[in-house]
Amino acid sequence: MEQPNTVIGLMSGSSLDGLDIAYVVFWKDNLQWKFDIQHTECIAYPSFWRKRLSDAFYAGSSELHDLHLDYGTFIGREVKLFMDKFHICPELIASHGHTVFHKPEEGVTLQIGDGNRIADLTGVMVINDFRSEDVLKGGQGAPLVPVGDKLLFSAYDACINVGGIANVSFDDSFGARLAYDICPANQILDYLAAQEGYAYDPGGALASAGNPDKSLLEKLNQLDYYQRSIPKSLGREWVESDVIPLLQSYKIAVKDLLRTYTEHMAFQIAQSLMTLSDSSDVLITGGGARNNFLIERIKTHTPHRIEVPDPVLIDFKEALVFAFLGLLRWKGITNVYKSVTGAGSDSCAGTIHLP
Repeated sequence: MEQPNTVIGLMSGSSLDGLDIAYVVFWKDNLQWKFDIQHTECIAYPSFWRKRLSDAFYAGSSELHDLHLDYGTFIGREVKLFMDKFHICPELIASHGHTVFHKPEEGVTLQIGDGNRIADLTGVMVINDFRSEDVLKGGQGAPLVPVGDKLLFSAYDACINVGGIANVSFDDSFGARLAYDICPANQILDYLAAQEGYAYDPGGALASAGNPDKSLLEKLNQLDYYQRSIPKSLGREWVESDVIPLLQSYKIAVKDLLRTYTEHMAFQIAQSLMTLSDSSDVLITGGGARNNFLIERIKTHTPHRIEVPDPVLIDFKEALVFAFLGLLRWKGITNVYKSVTGAGSDSCAGTIHLP
């Protein structure tokens, strides 16, 4: 067995709930990658950071530059506190950063959080910027988690993550990994729940009390994104231009909007699994896996066996996978699949920053 490697993985999703930190040990056993998530923490964003990260979408270049540095400092300090708390020193830190722009069709993707600042404050090598190389090769730069799905979760026929955006990955009949963003998810549910004074809809309770609006549901399912062929990915741009205006055009109770959008998500997630055999095992993680009502609705739309894992994996799978992507980059192993992104070639992506 090879010497185990220790990595900290960092993830900040579009739902803006916080910075996920996971300390993971990786090793190979009979050529199969294994992992042990040993320590985790979610650093909830205070209102100041939630606002700055949300407003970054509208910021100018100078403001974005300052935010990139400041957010890197924030990450570095929080990770150093995490390391000191658990008395650990990983071999490397892999940071997804926080996505501000994602317009791959224009060759643009931006994840902020300066890697040099993180490396300087922690004294540990940092690998970040996992998307740019693939976008430069003509790819979507997303999703990136499917590499981890294939190499760490091969026991499942498909993996779905329901975070700010829901995405799916699975192997085609030739063994190539396919993946794409399914639909906007928690960022819409949280947006609607906020109108009732909630940070999110706990367990889907608000949605379950509402009634679906058939007209709105039909229009949601007819949005142009769902007609596009893969590879494809979603950014905040499309959510703000197409989804939110459609929701705002319906003057119905918030609970009915939540119920309708939850049904939309459940339907689109089920649609993403249609090419799999009915006996397939599907792993669902991300914050949406805690939405009991959503899981219930997904199960009514699909015959597949839906598995919701333990709470640590639900909440920290993306941080785990970015830790793994950083490790693969360090070892010079492919960590972005062209079969997923549509790029001209596979990539071993990520920028290395030494302390």
